[in-house]
Amino acid sequence: VEHPYAVTSLHVANEAHVSGENLAKAVVLRDGDGYILAVVPATHHVQLGKLRKHFNRYIVLASEQDLHTLFRDCSVGAIPPIGKAYGMDVIFDNALYEREDVYFEAGDHMDLIHVSGSDFRGLMGNARHGEISQHI
Repeated sequence: VEHPYAVTSLHVANEAHVSGENLAKAVVLRDGDGYILAVVPATHHVQLGKLRKHFNRYIVLASEQDLHTLFRDCSVGAIPPIGKAYGMDVIFDNALYEREDVYFEAGDHMDLIHVSGSDFRGLMGNARHGEISQHI
């Protein structure tokens, strides 16, 4: 799905004329063991406390430098939620689990990929899911 240039996930949803509830946003986190990709709807914020309890690890947001290093093929802030492609563990929010349609960044700030909910769950593979975010 092509759309005018947009940086924030809510702006992307607006420009692409899709519900922010259906736009999967990738948030890169790190701890002493490496990186984790948390995937939540664009209308939600990641709850670090919930993730820390879920993984029993001290997790923080990755730095912008980390993003440049990990995702050389993507624009910063336009990271696809496919952690397997980058060797990262993934956890996604239950709010995305039952969606009929899911959209996500294609690696730039002008294109989204649209998949069915079942295809999205397939892309997530054996990734954990749970209540890891809060609606804005």
